Amino acid sequence: MSQAVSVRLDDAALRALGRLEATGVNRSEAIRAALIQAADRLQSWQVLAAEVAALEADEADRAEMLAVAGLMEHLRAEG
Repeated sequence: MSQAVSVRLDDAALRALGRLEATGVNRSEAIRAALIQAADRLQSWQVLAAEVAALEADEADRAEMLAVAGLMEHLRAEG
């Protein structure tokens, strides 16, 4: 089911919409695609942030990361 939405666009948004329309898509398609892409990017960032938080909370993983960093520093000092 489709629903009509009314928005007021500022100059930057109008320019962006114009660039999208210049690719051949109509205004409605451009706005729908942009909304979906923005939501997908937000979800991707939220998933990534959750993974980072889980890794940071994993003491064994942090210890291994520090050990690898120490080894790399040692190897660099030898070179």
